Amino acid sequence: MGVGDTSIRSSERPEAGSVNIPVGVWPTSSKNESVDAHKVANEVITRFNDTLAKKDHAAIADLFSEDNSYWRDHLALSWDLRTSKGSADIKKYLDSSKVQMEKIEVDKSSDYRAPKFGAIDVLGDITGINFFVTFETSLGRGEGVMNLAEDNGQWKVFTLYTLLKELKGHEEPLGHRRTKGVKHGGDPNRKTWKETRDAEKEEIDPTVLILGAGQGGLTVAARLRMLNVPALIVDQNERVGDNWRKRYRQLVLHDPVWYDHMPYVPFPAHWPVFTPKDKLAEFFEAYVNLLELNVWTSTSLKSTSWDESKKQWTVTVERRKPDGSTQTRTLHPKHIVQATGHSGEKNFPQIKGMQDFKGDRLCHSSEHPGANPESKGKKAVVVGCCNSGHDIAQDFFEKGYDITIVQRSTTCVVSSEAITDIGNKGLYDQDAPPVDDADLTFWSLPSELLKAQQIKVTKIQADHDKKMHDGLRAAGFGLDSGPMDSGLLIKYFQRGGGYYIDVGASQLIIDGKIKVKQGQEIAQILPNGIEFADGDKLEADEIVFATGYQNMRTQARKIFGDEVADRVSDVWGFNDEGEFRTMWQKSGHPGLWFMGGNLALSRFYSRVLALQIKAAEEGMIEDGEGAKARL
Repeated sequence: MGVGDTSIRSSERPEAGSVNIPVGVWPTSSKNESVDAHKVANEVITRFNDTLAKKDHAAIADLFSEDNSYWRDHLALSWDLRTSKGSADIKKYLDSSKVQMEKIEVDKSSDYRAPKFGAIDVLGDITGINFFVTFETSLGRGEGVMNLAEDNGQWKVFTLYTLLKELKGHEEPLGHRRTKGVKHGGDPNRKTWKETRDAEKEEIDPTVLILGAGQGGLTVAARLRMLNVPALIVDQNERVGDNWRKRYRQLVLHDPVWYDHMPYVPFPAHWPVFTPKDKLAEFFEAYVNLLELNVWTSTSLKSTSWDESKKQWTVTVERRKPDGSTQTRTLHPKHIVQATGHSGEKNFPQIKGMQDFKGDRLCHSSEHPGANPESKGKKAVVVGCCNSGHDIAQDFFEKGYDITIVQRSTTCVVSSEAITDIGNKGLYDQDAPPVDDADLTFWSLPSELLKAQQIKVTKIQADHDKKMHDGLRAAGFGLDSGPMDSGLLIKYFQRGGGYYIDVGASQLIIDGKIKVKQGQEIAQILPNGIEFADGDKLEADEIVFATGYQNMRTQARKIFGDEVADRVSDVWGFNDEGEFRTMWQKSGHPGLWFMGGNLALSRFYSRVLALQIKAAEEGMIEDGEGAKARL
């Protein structure tokens, strides 16, 4: 991702133009020692429904704590991602909404979802009442989470999260709604399932064209499939999964399997905790077949244009067939989803002297094929100290290179064990609740409160990792704890990078097996190495720039041109409400959507994006903008 304002120190630097959100304040714990959580929850929900029936927005807002309360809403009351804070702002949001909530109910479908008196934060510091809810609006149905806190002796809503999950009349064909799969009786024109699928894949003129067959493209295509919206994925690679398959050879996902499940087809029970890149690529190919997704690989865009009057795109693609022939097709989708990764063009700085480098390789990490086993004893330099930089440096060491990693600012480093055993524990682990419940719990937290909670989590993780951190500092490696000491997760959300989940490279740095050059910019590339701003020089046979990627908007400019890109808002980082900017929602240009993020983000927000497209196709959204409630 982009690096934002470089005048701000690295740990605090958000994505350019985004907000380093403030730290939220949790309420005081309840002092009550005997609480009937079910009774209190039912009473609050009864009052909520009474005020809904009267359409009394002031009375609804009065159910919330006056100043310190939140209603986070993802598509229930508007076609936006919103967080309102305090009862006055909540009333304003309700007044502006064109979608009417008709009823809300306590969800007692499982012990995890049912009302309980206890911790309303993950760490158990704050006591209140927590429960899940179901609700119905004039357009659809959804689920959410409510937390109650005592406020001057009264139970008030501290947080409410509402997430639209289905549109009325357009429910997903799951469970009791599954299709028959066969039509009995005599039909001389009957086609087999395979014949029908082959024809669909070849002849489709999609309503939605998805650019990219990574986790973002696959998950939103799966969601659209379930909503009966014709979608086609195009990708330049020869095979689905090549976006992972072609990366550096030793890459293994740093997030555990419980956090990474995909919609409808989760990873099987025997799947390893950490997924090797080639294994993930194979799963992606299987996912396409199991979900019956339409994918054209070896396909490149030749031209795109938007017709404002028709509200549709004209897209020409060139497709290379397995027999070597090429086919040119012109498509007319109403929507394009750019799913080329949550980052844009590679951030490959142009430095004086690059053209004169005489070594074996100088490249960006995205182009790095892996260390050469035949190059033992050669010198390599990796510029950049996030996940890719560390992984590549470790690979160089393992192949016998003399390796130095260049760290220009600071990095938030957390051990893999501190992620799985502290950060994800209880929510995304072997004994955690179902992933849909975990997702609702996680995303129900407004970003300000998540940040406050992550400050505590980061402190616990730092205590766990103290020996490693002390060793890194002694080796001259610069550390930070993320924005406002809120750690890796918030740094990822606000900036998109600047962190490393340690899977072995940190100990190599501590032991001096990977050397560190810290705190200096590169002045120039020499024919045989690098010269830094302080005059120091490093010899190098290979130089790899693990310097990340630019904002997704830069990729949009390359694909669609200036006229489209100039209408698009910046992507990633938080807005002033603590919601992500532009991703998974209206982009600023009609018919253009951005999809990306890690597997967990793709799993969750793919539904959010797909529902908006379906609503637009069903006339529930006017011109891709305001909501139109059909009462």
